Amino acid sequence: MNRQTTLAKNDDVARNWVHVDAEGHILGRLATEIAMVLMGKTKPTYTPHCDVGDFVVVTNAEKIRVTGKKLDQRFHQTFSGHPSGRKVTPLRTVLENNPERIISEAVRRMLPKNKLAAKQLKKLKVFAGPEHPHAAQNPVTLEVTTATS
Repeated sequence: MNRQTTLAKNDDVARNWVHVDAEGHILGRLATEIAMVLMGKTKPTYTPHCDVGDFVVVTNAEKIRVTGKKLDQRFHQTFSGHPSGRKVTPLRTVLENNPERIISEAVRRMLPKNKLAAKQLKKLKVFAGPEHPHAAQNPVTLEVTTATS
């Protein structure tokens, strides 16, 4: 029997647009679903060395949930590269000021640590409110079952 494995090529990939509403979803569980779509693991043509994932548009990032006391116990760090250039910000403050950063950082850390991750992360579009400018691409709504009650 001749069975051949078909490998996807970057030129042959059909990219779709997926819309995710983050309202009421837990941060880590939502980030894993988004990372799977960005990597292309939801497609039958998944190939590890090619970027076969879809574009993902996330709205309502300001209404994301975290469990436990993480809003007060977790911190985001930035480094300027200079001595004493470390800035530590509580998660609650980052969620109030820049909620897009929380989701994009969580997804970035769940992507593979290689050169493809930068390409995959460019396909992630995160917005704090319910409106987004990508309606012309007709994104398909992704139903994520991680909502809290």
